[in-house]
Amino acid sequence: MTATDLPLSRSPWKELPAALAPVLRSRIEESTTDMVQAIRREIHGYRHPAGSAVGRDLTGAVRLAATQFAELVEDPDAPQGHYAPGFRRLGRLEYLSGRGLDDLHAAYLVGARAACRGYVAAARDAGLPGEIAVPLSEAVLTHVHALSKESAKGFEEARARSGDEVQRNRRTLAGRLVERRPDPAGEPLDHLACRAEWPLPPTLACVALRSPAEAFPELPALDDDVLTMTRGGELHLVVPGPAGDDDGEARLTRLRAVLHDRGAVMGPAVPPERAWVSLYCARLALHRLPGPTGAGPLMAADHLSELHLLGGAHIGELLAEQVLAPLRALPEGKAERLADTLDALLMSAGRTAPEVASALGIHPQTARNRLRRLTSLFGKDLTDPRFRLEALIALRTRALRQG
Repeated sequence: MTATDLPLSRSPWKELPAALAPVLRSRIEESTTDMVQAIRREIHGYRHPAGSAVGRDLTGAVRLAATQFAELVEDPDAPQGHYAPGFRRLGRLEYLSGRGLDDLHAAYLVGARAACRGYVAAARDAGLPGEIAVPLSEAVLTHVHALSKESAKGFEEARARSGDEVQRNRRTLAGRLVERRPDPAGEPLDHLACRAEWPLPPTLACVALRSPAEAFPELPALDDDVLTMTRGGELHLVVPGPAGDDDGEARLTRLRAVLHDRGAVMGPAVPPERAWVSLYCARLALHRLPGPTGAGPLMAADHLSELHLLGGAHIGELLAEQVLAPLRALPEGKAERLADTLDALLMSAGRTAPEVASALGIHPQTARNRLRRLTSLFGKDLTDPRFRLEALIALRTRALRQG
């Protein structure tokens, strides 16, 4: 793609002064921030955290566009083909994530509006003539139109590789199922499921594994009732929940075989409207818990208490600072030993020194000495049910964070 390849018959960059190029280059990061903020504010589909995969893709694409635009101002006839793959990738990701192009096209327009405002203001601040506002705005719109066309090409290329419309609808259905806050004006879920030829089951479960879209064909064939989608370099599956019959057991057995030794995590079975919870659990376990030691996948339902604590780990740290405050004045090693002793005490049935000693692998007299020290530090709190619950949560969160 060169400037002369762009959709309009004329090249508005040639009407812009070369002195504008260094001005635009100097504010690429500022322009990127302005455009990303405007897109996230106005386009529901891009309201993801900046550090998420979608957030990083958005920021990277906007920065790439701002860089290319400055280059076009500097030299309208410079080769631009090396930029095209980045914008085609955006369209491909939209398809693979089960989304259409509406949000992406809208994001281009919102970004163009923010860019026009910022670029014109920058030109004015640099003392450039006000007459460049018109060709500058035309250049931005020309550029955005070209980038939008490249993304559409990427989308169509992904569609052509993916297969028929039913598969497309299945990807869309998978994306809708795991949306935490679906658009209330969107197509009803049961209608979409009908077009996808995937009857909504009473319950379903989501599976997460680290496998980019390009690696998916390497997986053995999955059953027709398994939905697939890729997001942020991960492969996500949506499978019907256990039905309690032979077919359901056979399906789970086949899935286990397919995911053998792939580090997959299966979320808990939930109603379809809460599918996002299953995927949230699966992804949290994928990134924060040790991988499965057997055939796999790791079953997140067996670790819900740990996942609950990990999901609120920052609050757990505040709780630990509050509940374990008496230990902060002690030397680090002694505080660590007493924290372990408190944990063993809270986990013991009879709260006796021999039980604590057995749990920690220490002499009973050592356990008694530590318990007396805990009593002097915490006093009657050790018998308060609320304190015991909060201390246990704090200690479990602390152990998970350290692990």
